[in-house]
Amino acid sequence: MTALDTLAHWRLNIDDEGIAWLDADRDGEEANSLHEPMLDELSVVLDYLLTNLPTGLVIGSAKSSGFIAGADIREFEHHTDAKLVASKIAVAHQLFEKLEDLPVPTVCAIDGFCLGGGLELALCCDYLIATDSDKTRIGLPEVKLGIFPGFGGSVRLPRRIGAHQAMPLMLTGRMLKPAAARGMGIIDEIVGRHGNLHWSARRAVVKKRRSRKPSALVSLSNSALARPLLARAMRKQTAVKARQEHYPAPFRLIDTWAEHGGMNDRRAHFSAEAEAVGELMVGDTAKNLRRVFNLMEGMKKTAKASDFVARRVHVIGAGVMGADIAAYCAMRGLEVTLQDREQVFIDAALKRVDKMFKKRMKKTGELIAVRARLKGDLEGRGVARADVVIEAIIEDAQIKRDLFASLEPQLKADAVLATNTSSLPLEEISTGLSNPARLIGLHFFNPVAMMPLVEIIHGEGTDQSMVERGLAFGNQISKMPLAVKSSPGFLVNRVLAPYMTKALELHVEQGESLEDIDEAALAFGMPMGPLELSDVVGIDVCLKVSENLGASASMLQLMRDSIAAGNLGKKSGQGLYHWEKGKVVKPKSTASTAKLESLAKPMIDIFIAECRAVESEGLVADSDSLDAGIIFGTGFAPFRGGPIQYDNALSKSVGEAS
Repeated sequence: MTALDTLAHWRLNIDDEGIAWLDADRDGEEANSLHEPMLDELSVVLDYLLTNLPTGLVIGSAKSSGFIAGADIREFEHHTDAKLVASKIAVAHQLFEKLEDLPVPTVCAIDGFCLGGGLELALCCDYLIATDSDKTRIGLPEVKLGIFPGFGGSVRLPRRIGAHQAMPLMLTGRMLKPAAARGMGIIDEIVGRHGNLHWSARRAVVKKRRSRKPSALVSLSNSALARPLLARAMRKQTAVKARQEHYPAPFRLIDTWAEHGGMNDRRAHFSAEAEAVGELMVGDTAKNLRRVFNLMEGMKKTAKASDFVARRVHVIGAGVMGADIAAYCAMRGLEVTLQDREQVFIDAALKRVDKMFKKRMKKTGELIAVRARLKGDLEGRGVARADVVIEAIIEDAQIKRDLFASLEPQLKADAVLATNTSSLPLEEISTGLSNPARLIGLHFFNPVAMMPLVEIIHGEGTDQSMVERGLAFGNQISKMPLAVKSSPGFLVNRVLAPYMTKALELHVEQGESLEDIDEAALAFGMPMGPLELSDVVGIDVCLKVSENLGASASMLQLMRDSIAAGNLGKKSGQGLYHWEKGKVVKPKSTASTAKLESLAKPMIDIFIAECRAVESEGLVADSDSLDAGIIFGTGFAPFRGGPIQYDNALSKSVGEAS
């Protein structure tokens, strides 16, 4: 028996033409992800092929889920020594070079996800082919985990397609469809829907096809003359979206390429990549971003408790939120009907969301299809056919009760009945139903297409099967669904309200400038300042939430005065800030670091305190669920791992210091 006879994670077959077909098939996993045993086996296979040269080698996947989705980040948790990580990366570099130097034609046949380490492996082949499938995605998303490509991707990709294309792709972690990847030069060939990946790969081996050699533009973009100029521009663009002290990985990627990215400087670049990724991987930012990834995967797993799948959705309320929910569901492939009390409101909503469709749907066929899936429905005929009915009308408990009472007799027996209320407890609005146990909350956040979280609200008497269906529906439409007990404000608004109120108090009662307060929150790591957020949400919406959560009389009056003056925030063009063409107009903060920290402390303290209160009341399953909900619902500094994780780390550091 040879080592090849005991392969657990790869399938090797050599056909009658002498072509070696090597398929990734990680044992015990639904999807392929690279881990040490898999890499060790790949080394054994390559050693065998070097001494028993085939006609050519085709690397593919035996999994229907895709090619290789990246490295197994579960292994990262065991690493605490940067130098040890760098040494392991160096071993992977040697392995990948072994594939790159194989003296026969090598082809990578890609169907499905080819991400991270999977793409880095593919880049070592002579020729890359991908299926033109909706599930095929190409990319290097490691920056989202607080590192950058470490298996040679940051070295090979800029030299293959030019730094002007490769660096933005790695800096953003963007995933590409096959056509885009082919246009950039990452993929050499696309197999159409009626083609055959196997025979295309065979043809590439027989014809000894190779990727095009780097063009003059590619070489120029990596030259010693261009690198400093491009690096300066990249740092500036990256700093707009991420602060180096919060997210060091993209800046280390730029620095490493700027110093070693020359076309003839590969050896030093590989070494620098290993060292930098090793240091990043054991840092706090990467640890916390891995935690966020695991939280996300946990939410997806929880949502699979039910096999419920919706086909039709009916939304009642054609205001901004209702229309956006309807449009989003249509973009996710569902048939949607949108109802309101007058046709004029429906027409206005459809006209507005059509602008969204035009921006997001790049192909004419996709645009026509999504328009066909969303229809106005003044009489509400879609209720009887819908699998999910979502109410998104005015925040008035009695009006909602009356609506639900009229809806109930029309519903299918197994339909999900949901409210998008932002703060009213279910118990207040379900009393008009003969079966109040069937009502759940599906609380979306504005803007619907951008915010990943949807809260699945349930009360003490809510039917658990309906909660599970709500979770499954959230997952179906690519949201992060989180079960939350019914309580004023639920989770996100409950935590945000005192935080935003404290920010307003700093401005009104202490005279701090709007821009300094918001900059303090940004410096802490929040995605948007609390006062700008108030304008984005809408002062009228903030008032409704604040009334339900018992804000102070002075703060409530301030919001009422603003509303009376017509200053609703972004949607009216004036709120706390002035808005022009949907963008805020505000001066740049000149406050010192110490000043910003002093402003951030009272806001973050009350934010954390409210999170702890929610935790103690058991509104969500556990502290991990709370961290996930707050990160995906408020954008709370992902690099800090969540408010509970941050507070625990802070308490630990204080304890160690004392």
